[in-house]
Amino acid sequence: MSSLDYFMDAKKSVLVIGAAGMDIIANMVRSPANGTSMPASIRSSFGGVARNIAENLSRLGLDVFLMTIVGDDFYGKALLDKIEEIGVDTRACFILDKQRTGIYLAALDHERNVRLAMGDMQILKYLSSKKIQQFSDLFSNVGLVYLDANIPPKTIRTIFDLAFQEKVPVCVDPTSTLLATRFRPYLDQVMMVNPNIYEAAILCNHGVYTNEPDSGLQAARCLVNRGVRIAIVSLAESGVCYATAETSGYIPAINTKIIDPIGVGDALSAATIFGLLNQMPLDESIRLGVSAATLTLRNIGTVYPGLTLDRLYSELVI
Repeated sequence: MSSLDYFMDAKKSVLVIGAAGMDIIANMVRSPANGTSMPASIRSSFGGVARNIAENLSRLGLDVFLMTIVGDDFYGKALLDKIEEIGVDTRACFILDKQRTGIYLAALDHERNVRLAMGDMQILKYLSSKKIQQFSDLFSNVGLVYLDANIPPKTIRTIFDLAFQEKVPVCVDPTSTLLATRFRPYLDQVMMVNPNIYEAAILCNHGVYTNEPDSGLQAARCLVNRGVRIAIVSLAESGVCYATAETSGYIPAINTKIIDPIGVGDALSAATIFGLLNQMPLDESIRLGVSAATLTLRNIGTVYPGLTLDRLYSELVI
């Protein structure tokens, strides 16, 4: 069976499981100096890998269910209210008393490169297997499950078990080099993974890859050899490499001004999934993903608010 055959009759709905929280991003106006405060432009927005994926998919017109956990605080309630306004189903979202909503903090240098990033996602440890099982019926009502690596290992095991029972494919986001190892035991059960080159090295248990196309293709093929159906490896400004058991390829990045890089990988993943669930060829689906990433790079915030299929095609490089 071809990797894309899984999407031929798939429902155009997605269950997204993982992190949701606040992003606080500081853009430094000059190179940092030790021992002193630095002038910066600081912005905040709703973020979290799963939440970002859910918003992107919903803006593209898919039915989306989000499963996450937030604190009983201003940020958590506002986050859920906003994602509901966008059209995401939040019935499987939990509000936990006496806990704080997750926060992601990043500092960008004057060239918009991430110089420091920290995530306080401790609340995700309470997204237990028991909570997942409360909404096990959702697994039979969607065409795909997407999860990030912020959730506990035991919960990840439960998600893969439920997905296997319902024969629904699972796509994963390694999230970081520290968390990527959580998906190593399940690579032969993964429909699609979209790591950056450093996360790919962790998943493949490989010493070094580089942000060059040849290295990216090597990483993508390594992931396929370990059982992944579709491997899409992001190479930052160098573009994207991909591989399946049947094919592999390279798509260059679109030349664009970088305003804010946060959420770019999530946009790439979401638009690619949208294409696949709409039976588009893999190459075209990934090109839509690159278009979504480009729009996000030029946007202040984690998700481009004007995301539509027409807008993606307007950016598409043939």
